[in-house]
Amino acid sequence: MKRCKEMINDDAVTAINVQNFHIQVQEEKLPYIIPNQVEESSIQLETAMVAGILVLRLFRVLFFLHMVLIAILVICLTIRGLLSAHSHHFHPKKWYPPLLTATGCAGIVAFTWQWFTLCNPSRALRTAFWLSPLLTCAVGVLFVLIGSAAGLTIGVIAIVLALILSLYACWMNPRFDYATKVLSIAAASPPAKTTTVVNLSIITGTVYSCFLVSGIGGATAVGTVMDTLFILAILASLAWSTQVIRNTLQVTIARVKYLHFAYGVEMDLRIALRDTFNYSMGSVCISSVLVPIITVVHGSARAISLIVGGTDEFLFSCANCYATVAATLVSYGNRWGLVQVGVYNKGFVQASMDTWEMLKSVGLEPIIDRDLTGSFCFLSGMAGGAICTLAGGAWTFAVHKSYATEVSIYAFLIGYFMCRIEMAWLQSCVSAYYIAYTENPQNSRLDPAILFRLEEFQRYGD
Repeated sequence: MKRCKEMINDDAVTAINVQNFHIQVQEEKLPYIIPNQVEESSIQLETAMVAGILVLRLFRVLFFLHMVLIAILVICLTIRGLLSAHSHHFHPKKWYPPLLTATGCAGIVAFTWQWFTLCNPSRALRTAFWLSPLLTCAVGVLFVLIGSAAGLTIGVIAIVLALILSLYACWMNPRFDYATKVLSIAAASPPAKTTTVVNLSIITGTVYSCFLVSGIGGATAVGTVMDTLFILAILASLAWSTQVIRNTLQVTIARVKYLHFAYGVEMDLRIALRDTFNYSMGSVCISSVLVPIITVVHGSARAISLIVGGTDEFLFSCANCYATVAATLVSYGNRWGLVQVGVYNKGFVQASMDTWEMLKSVGLEPIIDRDLTGSFCFLSGMAGGAICTLAGGAWTFAVHKSYATEVSIYAFLIGYFMCRIEMAWLQSCVSAYYIAYTENPQNSRLDPAILFRLEEFQRYGD
């Protein structure tokens, strides 16, 4: 412990000396500065900082306020649904058990998958890429068998998606070796108490999902247009809340792993988690809204560019314009910025911008653009959601077919989000590994895997 403190003190002294050196150089280059310009720039900087702090506080307040409002809404809907179930021909005993079972299944799948990725991340990667298309296809078949209009539509989409995921797995096969190596390096020696913290997060998410399910059932019992809006609001709350849990884990674990990779310092995960709760929840809340949206935009832009190609000049120009917009959005909000949120307590947007500039400066942008960690986490979520859909949807199909479509959809969403919570620790480790390399490519503590990949990409391309 004493040695760690000495190392931290040495790093702090070095940082101060470097900062003083930069200040001295600036003074030598700029011997005369107009006082009014300095005053104006300082005022603008202070205004921007205050505005950023207010936005972060606003999002934090909005998140906790929405939690209170959703809790009140769910309680009211549950009570109303139980009181009016018989008058609206709603069968709670045929609706609740399958969905609650699927929710419990989501927790079990998340626990199991966490153990698998912790023990053998490289095998888990390959399993996710090949298992997810099969399970997605099975879900598509289930929806087709349900036979409703919505079920047929979702079933066809799921089967087509399964085919696309299969082709994607074949296309990504050459990148598996590098991806498994990075995962093995990043996941080695996870911070102490990681399993405990992740398990508690999964339990929290599962219990909260069960609570929301009761509200969804209460709204389904009456089934008015307003109840449909209530259900959408509850599902939006589920998405935001689970994203907040996930990003809280990412900020916390990324900070600990970054210090390990960059300086060889071991930080207590509980202290990092406490600091995240105290200082970074605003950034966590805003990132939980921005990152999924920007990720969808960026992914759709890449897909459109691949489909359009250069066959039509007009379509190509439109796709290129859309891709440019998506690339700009990524620089303002990306998951890599969560590392600096935890390490330097920056605002999320500023952290994303600074991180993206660093990644571009060392030439890592094409490497992380081809990183399979995000795809691995997404496919793990798809597989988890599919398992929950098969569990809850098949049961509902057997006991009350008319409920099968909606129960299957809810089960998939819950399973997907629970598995994404579980994968947060691995994604944060990989992010910390890349950012530690970005800030100091000559760091002797880091494995040269990224350097070799950069050289390989510069020689042979993708």
